[in-house]
Amino acid sequence: MNRQSERPPAVIVMSDLAALARQHRLITDIAERGLAPLVVVGPTTDLAKLNGHIADPAHPLSRIAAVRQFPDAVIAGVLASVQDWVADYDVRGVICSGEVFVDPCGVLSEALGLPGPGTWAARVCRDKVMQRVLLRDHGPAWRAFAPHQRDAAASDTYPCVVKPAGRMFSSGVVRVENDEELRAALTAYEPDETILVEELVDGPEFSVEALVHNGELLWSGVTAKLTNEDSSRFFTEIGHTSPADLPLAHTDALVAANAAILKTLRFDSGITHAEFRLRDGQPVLMEIAARLPGDAITMMWHLATGKPIEPAIVDLALGVRPDYPTPTRRAVQRFVEHRPGRLTDVRYEGEPVAWIADDAVWPLVEATAPDAPARCASVMVGLPRGSRLGTLADSSGRSAYVVADLPWDADADAEVRAYAARVELTIEADPA
Repeated sequence: MNRQSERPPAVIVMSDLAALARQHRLITDIAERGLAPLVVVGPTTDLAKLNGHIADPAHPLSRIAAVRQFPDAVIAGVLASVQDWVADYDVRGVICSGEVFVDPCGVLSEALGLPGPGTWAARVCRDKVMQRVLLRDHGPAWRAFAPHQRDAAASDTYPCVVKPAGRMFSSGVVRVENDEELRAALTAYEPDETILVEELVDGPEFSVEALVHNGELLWSGVTAKLTNEDSSRFFTEIGHTSPADLPLAHTDALVAANAAILKTLRFDSGITHAEFRLRDGQPVLMEIAARLPGDAITMMWHLATGKPIEPAIVDLALGVRPDYPTPTRRAVQRFVEHRPGRLTDVRYEGEPVAWIADDAVWPLVEATAPDAPARCASVMVGLPRGSRLGTLADSSGRSAYVVADLPWDADADAEVRAYAARVELTIEADPA
C-alpha cells in the first residue's frame, strides 16, 4: 500500500464563520463521504465562537476535523500554513466559499493537481480591474485609478458609479451626480485602494450561477436581484428571486453571456456567481466571482429545484460530474425594511426565527412538490441581538428577511410582501 492511500482523505474548505453557517451542508456532505473537512478562516471569524460550535456535537459544524485562522489571504502565507495538512492528509479537493480565499484556493487546487477554476481564472475573478480589462466587451464604460492617481479621478459622464476594486458586499459602492460628489466619495476610501469609476448602467440586475466541470458548462440558473438604488445612492441587495421570472430570450441572453465569459477565462471546474445588468435586453457584466453565491441563493435553488446544491459543489471539487436538476418552483428572499435604532427582537407568528449570527447555523429547509402551495420557508436575522440599525449603505446593515417557496406561476412579489409584512421588529430608539 502506498503512502498516499494510508493518509486520511480530506477536503480543504476556505471560508469564514458567516459562510460556514450558510453552507454547513458542505461540511456535512464532505464528512458523510468519509472525508475530513479541514477549514481555513480569515480574520473576520470569531475563532473562539467557531471552536465552541465544533465542540458541540449537536452543531453541524462539529463535523469539522481541524480549523486554522489566517490574518489575511496572501497566497504564500496560506500555502505555507497548510503544508502539513497536505503532507498528513490525502487532500482530494479544495473548495472556496469565501471571497478573500478565491486566489489561494485556485493556486492550491492547481498545485495539487485537483479540480478547480485554474489560477488564471481565479486571479481574474478576484480582481475587478482585471475583469474590466480582460472582459471589456462584456462590461460598462469605465476608468480605473490607482492610489497615486486618486487626485486625477474623473468621469466623462454623470451620474456614474464609484467603487473600490478590492472590496465585497457592495461596500463603498456609491452613485455620484457630479465632480463635487465624486471628490467627496474618494475621501471615504483607504489610501491604498484602487478605485473604479464606471458608467451607470440602467436596467434590472441579475446574477447567473453556473456549475462547470472540466470546462463544460453543466448547469446555469438566473437569479433576479433587487437593490435599494431607487431610494438611495447605494446598491445594497435587498431581495432575490430564483429563478428570475423573465422572457426566455432574456434568460438565454444572460446564460449565453456568462458562458462566453467562462470560456474567455478558461474556467475549469467549480461554481461561479456572475452579476449582470440587462440594458435594452443586452447583458452588461458587473462582476464575476469564483465561489458560492451569498445571501439565501443556495437555499433558494434547493427550494426551486428540489435538490440542495452543496453536494454538487463537493462533486466538482472531487472531479465527479454532478447532475443538477432544472427548477420547477420559484423561491424569493426579501429583507424587511427597518427604522434606525437598536434591534432587540424579531417575531413571526407561526414560524420560528433563526438568529444566524448567534447560532452560526442556517435552518435546514426541505423541498416540496412542484404543485405544493406557497409557504414561508424560513425567517432569519443576519445581525446579532442589540445591533444598531441605520442606512443600508452595504449588505452588513441588513436585518431580518424571509424566504418564500412558491409554485412556478405564483405572484412572487405579492406572496413575499405578505410574508414580510408579518415580520415584527422590536427596535429601541437611540438615546437623544
